[in-house]
Amino acid sequence: TPRIIKKILQLLRLRQINNGTFVKLNKATIMMVRLVEFYVSYGTPNLKSVKELIYKRGFAKVNGQRVPITDNSIIEQQLGKYGIVCMEDLVHEIYTVGPHFKEANNFLWPFQLSSPKGGMTDKTIHFNEGGDAGNREDRINGLIRQMN
Repeated sequence: TPRIIKKILQLLRLRQINNGTFVKLNKATIMMVRLVEFYVSYGTPNLKSVKELIYKRGFAKVNGQRVPITDNSIIEQQLGKYGIVCMEDLVHEIYTVGPHFKEANNFLWPFQLSSPKGGMTDKTIHFNEGGDAGNREDRINGLIRQMN
């Protein structure tokens, strides 16, 4: 039902169109992503994509506020206790899905991306059938490039 789908999108922190987040895959999140598959595009980003997203679109969540990451002191204040003190540590923790992935990911505000350059082909059709929705696996990197 639309209510369940809306709730899942909120749990994934996808509250607006063209939002992006990192999700640690486990049994629960895989089931959630499957249920909203026709409303999202997802895949496994490479290191370059993770780095570009965090450097260009990364904002910190500090006391519930969206704060630009202007220097490493913000990261150190919020995540220093987990050994994450700079942008590279943050990128590494997210990319490797390290032990403090949850804290690092919650520190990052959901990415507000642009509409893809050249537009979507067909967002109502699954990626496997030539559309845009669903699992792109490593081809998510092309979409990230278009939207970042």
